[in-house]
Amino acid sequence: MWERAYPSRFVSLDHGYPRNDVYYTAGADDIRAVRARLGIAPGRRAVLYAPTHRDYEAGVTPRLDLAALADRLGEDTVLLVRAHYFYGGAASPLTGLRRSGRIIDVSSYDPVEELCLAADALVTDYSSIMFDYANLDRPIVVYADDWDVYREVRGVCFDLMDGPPGPVVRTPDELARVFCDGSYADAGSAALRARFRERFCAFDDGRAAERVVRRVLLGEPPEALPPVIPLAERVPAPAATPVRS
Repeated sequence: MWERAYPSRFVSLDHGYPRNDVYYTAGADDIRAVRARLGIAPGRRAVLYAPTHRDYEAGVTPRLDLAALADRLGEDTVLLVRAHYFYGGAASPLTGLRRSGRIIDVSSYDPVEELCLAADALVTDYSSIMFDYANLDRPIVVYADDWDVYREVRGVCFDLMDGPPGPVVRTPDELARVFCDGSYADAGSAALRARFRERFCAFDDGRAAERVVRRVLLGEPPEALPPVIPLAERVPAPAATPVRS
């Protein structure tokens, strides 16, 4: 797809993304440290909400009532919001939730890989973060409230609805429900994620940076590089909070 969209004389290196190495090299201590920096109390489930932008909308348009969602998910769940503030001012319904640590704005937090490591689950729409996060083999929920419009206006490379990395929901109620009833992380969700990972996580195994450096900077031949570890043999960084059913 890349070569078709950007025709050139370049050579494609199927080595994986160096930025994703950390999803296989980070340990439990690293994840605890990240969550502490973010202010996530031990034992709380952290859900990263990371929507993409819309070409057909002017400015930032809230797609979710985050206060209502936080209330539905309960006191022991923290929402990490990777976007601009959805509400502003002292009268914001999110003010109390922010103070209690139930919603944490991480729009300007870098690197984003640390947010993924800290999160026990991801909620996104059509953002490319899903391809990176899938390496962690943790639950992903697709909030596709405007899929038909987005597909027509933006254009897509494949039908996400035909091969999602997890449950697809289209309303705020459906989104809350999959977390409340545990279906965001059930066997069906795991099966969708496994198929997605087979398709899109073929080369990310924690040694991508090494392969790129040895091939591009040191000029080593392809046959001298470390082979890609099979997907079934990889061990992603551990989640901080056990999946709840």
